[in-house]
Amino acid sequence: MGKNIVQKILDAHLVSGEPVPGQEVAIRIDQTLTQDATGTMTYLQFEAMGLDAVKAELAVSYVDHNTIQIGFENADDHRYLQTVAAKYGIIFSRAGNGICHQVHLERFGRPGKTLLGADSHTPTGGGVGMIAMGAGGLDVAVAMGGGPFYITYPKVCLIKLTGRLQPWVSAKDVILKMLEIFSTKGNVGWIFEYGGPGVATLSVPERATITNMGAEMGVTTSVFPSDAETRRFLAAQGREEQWIELLADPDATYDKIVEVDLSSLEPLTAAPHSPGNVMPVRQVAGMPVQQVEIGSCTNSSYVDMVRVARILKGRRAHPDVSFAVAPGSRQVLQMLARDGSLASLLDAGARIMESACGFCIGNSQSPPSGAVSLRTNNRNFEGRSGTKDAQVYLVSPETAAAAVITGKFTDPRDLGLAYPQVDMPERFFIDDSMFIFPGARSETGPSAGEAEIYRGPNIGEPPKNAPLPAEIKGQATIKVGDKITTDHIMPAGQLLKYRSNVPKYATYVFSPVDETFAARAAANRDAGIHNIIIAGESYGQGSSREHAALCPMYLGVKAVIAKSFERIHIANLINFGIVPLTFVNPADYDRIQTGDELVIPDIRAALGEKAPISVENRTQGVEIPVEANLSERQVKILLAGGLLNTVAGV
Repeated sequence: MGKNIVQKILDAHLVSGEPVPGQEVAIRIDQTLTQDATGTMTYLQFEAMGLDAVKAELAVSYVDHNTIQIGFENADDHRYLQTVAAKYGIIFSRAGNGICHQVHLERFGRPGKTLLGADSHTPTGGGVGMIAMGAGGLDVAVAMGGGPFYITYPKVCLIKLTGRLQPWVSAKDVILKMLEIFSTKGNVGWIFEYGGPGVATLSVPERATITNMGAEMGVTTSVFPSDAETRRFLAAQGREEQWIELLADPDATYDKIVEVDLSSLEPLTAAPHSPGNVMPVRQVAGMPVQQVEIGSCTNSSYVDMVRVARILKGRRAHPDVSFAVAPGSRQVLQMLARDGSLASLLDAGARIMESACGFCIGNSQSPPSGAVSLRTNNRNFEGRSGTKDAQVYLVSPETAAAAVITGKFTDPRDLGLAYPQVDMPERFFIDDSMFIFPGARSETGPSAGEAEIYRGPNIGEPPKNAPLPAEIKGQATIKVGDKITTDHIMPAGQLLKYRSNVPKYATYVFSPVDETFAARAAANRDAGIHNIIIAGESYGQGSSREHAALCPMYLGVKAVIAKSFERIHIANLINFGIVPLTFVNPADYDRIQTGDELVIPDIRAALGEKAPISVENRTQGVEIPVEANLSERQVKILLAGGLLNTVAGV
């Protein structure tokens, strides 16, 4: 029987386990990436493992999140990251070189390879035919050390693309249509593989936009074939020799097939406060817009930026619109400067931001109170922009540009303009001088392997957990609803500067939901009372931010009981010794209230023996059955109190 693309890559990297959907397998990881918001803790954990050097084929440390350096914390962490990279054989991408996913696609992405990144949008690499997955930093640290990465062998859904996108409809509208079809929940354990005749009509940057936002659906990753278009992209990046053809076999089978006719799509938007809240742009046409932000790892390619520049050429931003542009990489910015597109953007009134994550993670360009902000990024969770009551809509670059001109939500097809057709260049401008490669001597530092690692006062050791107790006895310290994101649990934005200082960062756990949680949880911990979190469906959506498990662990959280979990977050909970439990009967969620006294007796024995588990709610006088769908490996990690307790010299 023939294989699909997912099976070809995963099976070629299989280390252990059976390639049967639903079974846990271990796979070899070829490449890793980190960014500075997650990377500092990743490398602290890597150091704690006692290894001498990185063993993966390629490891890259990007600085792209916390480039606004107010105070010493971010600058100190960047210096730490650079010295760690020099010490252990990691490529260091300096601040200003661009957003990790855009830059990695340009300079390092290779068909048929596996990539593990400490960022949930690592699936961007699927645009060049990689199995690229987001994970917590500790899992990435293990992969850098040569250890395998464990996943549930996925079910594969073929997204069969037909037709061709019409003018003013773009790849962003494709992925928004996917979110309309599949929503943001219920897709754990799946990989989406794109195929069909419509694939050939999409460039690699367009494919990368689609795989990037696959993360919002909760799938393990998404992948496109490696075909003639992939070869053209790699040749334009001066890397044609890295191309391989990677196609599904003619008799490949799939667990599901969904057809999407590209010709039938129209401009779409995701309304507040979820990427899954999708509707046609014409449904909200005429709504006044106060801010437009174009960029992020989803829509900041050269082609995206040039198209916006051509739409705006000779026009001015509406007086009521604050307009900013963040090119995705230094390569993109250099090319815009050379071909005149940057001048068109400036003439239109654009504020040119750094090639960094910036507005997407809420550490710059927060909207005014209650403002409508149109953004080309991938998430519009409540408060993520930095303004609690902002109304953030996710749109394509074309729809964003239309609002810049008109000052209101406008279907770009209604502008009355000729659609600017922009082709991918035959050759990108290549300048890798902002990478520091292993073995290179900097003007101020020693050669690789000789580096002395710098640690600023904000950098602490990664906290460790104690082994799991015989029973969990404590309190339902907080009860939250459905679709709780890692931004709800561990807010980002300006607080990311504390990512290396867990005791400080932990004081903000759940602050967007309940500002009293951290203090109450710490008091319980100090009194010997275990903290338990109660949650609804899809707990842990969004970022791969392991601090959303690490900081609760520091506060004494021992278990999370939810209706369902998202993939990366459940792995992070296990990695830090927090037991993830699901309700056998989802209605039992209503039988626990904040403050209830809860006891989970014999939890160690129950996990080890795979025995039934129940929660005694002593306040309500009820017993609630729960379950732990864990592998033997995961149970071992939990019993030890976390992955770091089990790993030494991977």
